[in-house]
Amino acid sequence: MSKEEVRKLIFSCTNLKHRALLLTVYSAGLRVSEVVKLEPSHIERSRKMLRAEQGKGKKDRYTLLSNQLLNTLEEYWREYRPDKYLFFGKTKSRPMPIETAQQIYYNAKKKAGIKRGKGIHTLRHCFATHLLEHGTSTIEIKRLMGHSSIRTTAKYLHVTNETISKIISPLDMVIQ
Repeated sequence: MSKEEVRKLIFSCTNLKHRALLLTVYSAGLRVSEVVKLEPSHIERSRKMLRAEQGKGKKDRYTLLSNQLLNTLEEYWREYRPDKYLFFGKTKSRPMPIETAQQIYYNAKKKAGIKRGKGIHTLRHCFATHLLEHGTSTIEIKRLMGHSSIRTTAKYLHVTNETISKIISPLDMVIQ
C-alpha cells in the first residue's frame, strides 16, 4: 500500500482503540502476535523505543516509537486505562485475540475502500517498504523487524515505480 492508502486505512477507524492498534503495527513494524501481547511497560518513552518481547523465535527486540504513536497511545491510555496488556480482550487481564486484531484491519480496509493488502501483516510490509523508500538501510530495517537473515527482510521490501523513477543512473553521476 502507498503511504496515502495506509493513512486512509488508519484514519478510517473512528474507534480510538482500533486506530491505536493499527498505528502501532504500522509505526513499529510489529507482527500481530507481538502487538496483542504488548504491555504498557514495553513503551520506553525516554528512549523512543518499543520493546517487542518473545516474538517469532522467542526473540526480544527493540523497534521505533514515533512521536505520533506516542501521542495516540497517551490518548488511548487516558481513555481505556489498560492493565497487563495494552490491547486487551474482553477483560483487561487477557490480550486481544489475534483474530480480533485481524478483523479490525479488515473492517478498516473495507471502510477505507482499499482493495490491496490481504491481512494486518500488510502493515508490517508497508513499514519496511516505506522505510526503504525514505532511505533507511536494509540492515537497519532487518534489525527493526527482528529478522536473522537479510533474505527474510528482502521478502518484505517492495520497490515501487515511484522509487525507481527517483534513482539516478550512475552515468548521470559520472558525466554531468
